[in-house]
Amino acid sequence: MSKQPNVLFLIADDHRASAIRAYGDPIVRTPTLDRLCTEGVSFHRNCHMGSLSGAVCVPTRACIHTGAHVFRASLGNDMNDRETLNALEPGHTYLAELFRQNGYATFATGKWHNDAASFARSFSEVENLFFGGMDSHFAVPVQDFDPTGAYDNSRQRIGDQFSTDLFGDAAIRFLERQDGSRPFFLYCAFTAPHDPRTPPQDWAGVYRPEAMPLPANFAGIHPFDNGEMSVRDEKLAGFPRTPEDTRRHIAEYYGMISDMDEKIGEILAALARMGLAEDTIIVYTADHGLSVGQHGLLGKQNLYDHSVRVPLILRGPGVPGGKQIDALTHTYDVYPTLCELAGLEIPASSDAYSLLPLMEGTVAETRPYLYSVYKHVQRMIQDQEWKLIRYSKDGEQGSDRTQLYHLASDPWELNDLSEDALVATEKERLEEELARWQMEVGDPVLTAGK
Repeated sequence: MSKQPNVLFLIADDHRASAIRAYGDPIVRTPTLDRLCTEGVSFHRNCHMGSLSGAVCVPTRACIHTGAHVFRASLGNDMNDRETLNALEPGHTYLAELFRQNGYATFATGKWHNDAASFARSFSEVENLFFGGMDSHFAVPVQDFDPTGAYDNSRQRIGDQFSTDLFGDAAIRFLERQDGSRPFFLYCAFTAPHDPRTPPQDWAGVYRPEAMPLPANFAGIHPFDNGEMSVRDEKLAGFPRTPEDTRRHIAEYYGMISDMDEKIGEILAALARMGLAEDTIIVYTADHGLSVGQHGLLGKQNLYDHSVRVPLILRGPGVPGGKQIDALTHTYDVYPTLCELAGLEIPASSDAYSLLPLMEGTVAETRPYLYSVYKHVQRMIQDQEWKLIRYSKDGEQGSDRTQLYHLASDPWELNDLSEDALVATEKERLEEELARWQMEVGDPVLTAGK
């Protein structure tokens, strides 16, 4: 066996942290992810850092691949320039690229929602690669390895399987080719549970809409204009939201998740069958969460818990078993963590914090605060107890207002305390820290005086 550990990096699209049984949801069936939590480490206060565009997956993935915060991960931050928003900043060493430079076989399958140039630098083997954000799960346009690195759309063919099987089976075929003589970095990016939420037949009727409980923060409509009320995601159901529509969306969402969980189980079985399980670090995470009826919203273009908190699970050599960590983490912290676990030098350009001290129990926290952004209209900061969201107007959209939640007693974010004089000092503290961070990272909202 190789001396360096392998890496199996699994990432979902739209999977919020709370939609895993081991994270507290008693309805959704996720036995494979639950087992990973039991055998490894799960981070329960993990958030993405946000987006300057409606396609939240693009910059959140950019942060993961670069180890850089949201304002440094991509080539540009102009919301109207999709090309630079999609492109990873070329000055960074990308995560898979770093492993490739250190002798790893790097393989990818599934969704890549960034640019072709960064992908070509990162991966030496490819099967069933999807460049884009979303498509029919039954007819995904994919392509294989391009030695020129161009990955032009003319090379695409339509996949002949449901997306989760298309990508998961490609990952299994890669694993079955491994003999342990060379370490690998396998990146498998599912498009599930992103809409269109059309679970395959074996999961399509398992969750009955009428049996789905409504979330405690279900609402017919969001109480004010958050600056993004008419984005595509929010048009997937009518206004006001109804219990019937919401239950249907939840049932379909869970069906997609459970189908993906089942395929991950097959990937892990192949890993064990090939004798590679003990030498492989497994990562499971997602690019962002999803509302699915909470706060009157359906999409991820907001900074509530259901949209910014995502699962982060690790298992493998160097990772303790059965440990739940509630310290504050950002998803891109996985970059330096994998570097340390594999014995690779962390690039100086990384802004992230290794999770290794938290896993080893040598520190209680690595970050006192988490931050997230959405376009020019929403900014968020939270600590272990409190969370503040600031909304700004951008032209005719948005509202000038602030929300303050005591997360410790109000995890569903139902009771806005922003006008409560008794907690005014908490509001002021978070506002000052948010402004300090914005100055530090060069947030255009602050520098533009918005």
